[in-house]
Amino acid sequence: MKKNLFVVAAGLFISSQLNAQDSTVKSLNEVVITANKVNQKLLETGKVTTVINRKTIEQSSGKDLAQLLTEQAGIVVNGATSNPGKDKSIFMRGAGNGYTVILIDGIPVNDPSFSGAFDLRLLPIDQIERIEIVKGAQSTNYGSDAVAGVINIISKRGASKPAQLYGTAAAGSFDTYKFTAGVRGTAEKVNYNFSYSHNESKGISEAVDKTGTGNFDKDGFLNNALNFSVDAPVTKNIRLQPFTRYSYFQGGYDDGSFSDAANNYTSSLFTAGSAVEVKTEKAGGRAYFSYDEMDRTYNSEAWGPSSYKGTNKIIDLFAYYQIAPKVKLLAGVDNRYQKNLDSNVHINSPYLSVFLQNLGNFYLEAGARYNKHSKYGNNFTYSINPSYVLNENTKLFVNYATAFRAPGISALYGAWGANPELKPEHSQTFEAGVQSSLLNDKISVRAVYFNRHNKDVIIYTSKYENYDKQDDYGFELEPTIQFNKKLKLTAYYSFLDGEVTTKAAGGKDTSYFNLLRRPKHSFGATIGYQVTPSFFVSTNVYNYGKRTDMDFGTWPSTQVNLDSYLLWGVHAEYSFFKNKLVVFADGKNLLNTDYVEVLGYSTPGANFMGGIRFNL
Repeated sequence: MKKNLFVVAAGLFISSQLNAQDSTVKSLNEVVITANKVNQKLLETGKVTTVINRKTIEQSSGKDLAQLLTEQAGIVVNGATSNPGKDKSIFMRGAGNGYTVILIDGIPVNDPSFSGAFDLRLLPIDQIERIEIVKGAQSTNYGSDAVAGVINIISKRGASKPAQLYGTAAAGSFDTYKFTAGVRGTAEKVNYNFSYSHNESKGISEAVDKTGTGNFDKDGFLNNALNFSVDAPVTKNIRLQPFTRYSYFQGGYDDGSFSDAANNYTSSLFTAGSAVEVKTEKAGGRAYFSYDEMDRTYNSEAWGPSSYKGTNKIIDLFAYYQIAPKVKLLAGVDNRYQKNLDSNVHINSPYLSVFLQNLGNFYLEAGARYNKHSKYGNNFTYSINPSYVLNENTKLFVNYATAFRAPGISALYGAWGANPELKPEHSQTFEAGVQSSLLNDKISVRAVYFNRHNKDVIIYTSKYENYDKQDDYGFELEPTIQFNKKLKLTAYYSFLDGEVTTKAAGGKDTSYFNLLRRPKHSFGATIGYQVTPSFFVSTNVYNYGKRTDMDFGTWPSTQVNLDSYLLWGVHAEYSFFKNKLVVFADGKNLLNTDYVEVLGYSTPGANFMGGIRFNL
């Protein structure tokens, strides 16, 4: 097998928070998640959930959100390790872009201006506290598009002190500059966070210069983002949580893999809303309103300018009640209003879930959702998630769930290949697996088989069309070994296969592999070693197998094979300040820091960076 080797992440990262590093394998009874809209231990749910914690995100300096996600089992983000300004397409378990719902603090966000798939470039990683990834059909909880899974991005919140300044400042090759500044804290029980992020680079050419002239222009990018959130008590049991976000992104792009062009684009996302959260000893609930406004403009030398605008409004109300010691009930209603191209879509969805907790080590989650779509009428989705706990560290699970995906407005009425006769997709997903922590939590392993069947799958050829069906299946293995207090190994292996079926000429069914840019085999591993209490090193390797893609430089376009490739990285941290740095002058405390870090790292494409990070 032919392989290409790229060194993508080597450098020195000097940190003051190594003592806070979570260096042990967590048991299933310790990790708390929000996969089902309520807090629950990982032991209590049969859903396949991965948590990327704060420390992992801090150790990912130099990466963006797309690069962090593509390192997870079963996820490939196309374009994640190429030009940072390039558009990103997320493929979870082989499903296409737009089949994974992105949540921010539990609230869905999408792109109503175009395909509906959210643009990962609009979320700076510096504003993220942790990430929860839930695989499998999740339409019962999160509605349309949650066919392959959901990714819940949890933003940074307030600190324990009344006011804490934090930020980063870095510069590097390709005229790259990165700056983040924020203030957060808790005062009079009011939790708040305000931050600003700036990231820009002249970058590299998106197209490969096969002419050898060296005249291809650089396709750089610029991103500015603001984030503001408050969590304030109204009464003892009620909290008000307003938020607002704004992100602006601009960059250049070329006409193809080998064709240079001075094309450029801009996109902006404005989000505002508020949630009200209620908690009592046996009950609770949440009501939120969210408004998204998306604006995109593309300026192409060949096609001229094109603009896309859209708005999305969500009103979701749900409540849960512990009706018996081992029975919990959750009920809610979700209303969505989407506007684009002078067209409107409204979806009203009541939903209900039942949780049976620890009935002789047996757990069951069952839910249903009724969807009333303004264009497509009514449909019904449901999920059944039984699991059995052998002990507090091992569980067996089987999941069966249905999901749906309504066509986006641009697919129905847009300028490029629109088809107003499109039907929504319907899918069924089956999962089975085991997850366990062994030998006093020194070893953790999860193995999962999945099978997904989509009907009336939406495919884009020269226009949007419904094909008969799409069948995908695969296997994921994720082991973690804590050899001792200093040495830890995490790894994964993913297998994926699938085919689409449609009517060929003469009315006969034809099936073929169509998972373009998605490898059948992928593997990743990271080894971390705590050399001293102040010095930490790690190395990782990711291998992606052979893939296929379409060559649009020919007419008609032809399918081509892409070689497998391997990415290897090295990472190191050294702590200058094990504790707080305190500076006194004339008897006054001038500076009392949680930490100040000097850092250095490199990113895919050998973009070397250096700078500082601080919490004051």
